Amino acid sequence: MGLLVRPSAIHSTGCYTTTPIPANTFVVEYTGPRLSKEAADERYNEQEETYLFGLDDGEHVIDGFGVAAFINHSCDPNCETDELEGRVWIIALRDIEAGEELTYDYNLYDGEDDDKSPCSCGAKNCRGTLFSEEELERRGKAASQSSSGTPVSSD
Repeated sequence: MGLLVRPSAIHSTGCYTTTPIPANTFVVEYTGPRLSKEAADERYNEQEETYLFGLDDGEHVIDGFGVAAFINHSCDPNCETDELEGRVWIIALRDIEAGEELTYDYNLYDGEDDDKSPCSCGAKNCRGTLFSEEELERRGKAASQSSSGTPVSSD
């Protein structure tokens, strides 16, 4: 299968397929050096955009390079990610037509409390942010507890 990196209407640069991709196909691996979250924070402290992918252990990230790093977020994605034996794969959720931009839901789960991470995917079901539903719920609870004077739990 052929993948192509070119300008995107979603955000800056995107990754497109040049051939049809059947549902459940392993499309591409998200590759790059593995860093601790602390090392990545130090390296990219002053940089607004990164290509970091958080790993399941919650302690490490992949500092992405290659075409997978250019796959944009969508609230209505055509792909998903899965970490298998320490490798991160982008997998087609549905049949994808040649020429389509590849997307997956970033489901961000951390960041500064004032970070909104706005979404520009344009999907009908757009959440307006790259954060996951769970993270939005957590932030909503934390905000309501802090405004009511109730202590915020760290668990």
